[in-house]
Amino acid sequence: SQSLRPYLQAVRSSLTSALTLSNFASQTAERHNVPEIEAQTSPEVLLTPLTIARNENERVLMEPSINSIRISIKIKQADEIEHILVHKFTRFLTQRAE
Repeated sequence: SQSLRPYLQAVRSSLTSALTLSNFASQTAERHNVPEIEAQTSPEVLLTPLTIARNENERVLMEPSINSIRISIKIKQADEIEHILVHKFTRFLTQRAE
């Protein structure tokens, strides 16, 4: 749909710029790379959070740092099928790569 296209383009371009991560050794743990967005031990490496919203039911929150990013996605769930699809999608995204 035409109203969805600008929203998705904004999310895509913001993700592209936010995913330019660099190797950054932890300032507290020697010889370790810690995701700074989770550790939050160095406020100088945390970047400005960005929210892109289509409406109150559809939005993306990006919290970037120098070596990691946290992405929160709110997806519209109007009926039972959309609820099931979002649940499956969420389970897929929350699996960590080993």
